[in-house]
Amino acid sequence: MMAVASHSVVIERELPHPPEKIWRALTQGPLIKEWLMDNDFQPVIGHKFNFRSTPMPQWNGVIDCEVLVVEPNRKLAYSWGALGLETVVVWTLTSTSDGTLLRMEQSGFRSDQDANYRGATYGWQKFIGNLERVVAALPST
Repeated sequence: MMAVASHSVVIERELPHPPEKIWRALTQGPLIKEWLMDNDFQPVIGHKFNFRSTPMPQWNGVIDCEVLVVEPNRKLAYSWGALGLETVVVWTLTSTSDGTLLRMEQSGFRSDQDANYRGATYGWQKFIGNLERVVAALPST
């Protein structure tokens, strides 16, 4: 069996906030809704959840996910399945002298899914911009 080439979307941002503050925005449902989508997320390994967006032609607006990794303030991973995509999103938080290096990687795009890959690349830039605003507005405690 031949391995199918796959692509990853990787976005890195240095944020002037501690990992704990960014972690809240990545793992609390109401905050996730503010920067990404409506959801029933819980930071519990094995928890199946959905992101819900506006339905469009050929898509009901639902993304099926399952939590794969939870390392508080360090790493979060979940599967991301929609429109025939079976990808994995991994968030990594690394403390720096000025705050946190945030790394988002969505991996598993097959070579025949270029449109999805381009859409994800565009979408995550926007979502992470929203995330930065949500984190900046959070109280520090």
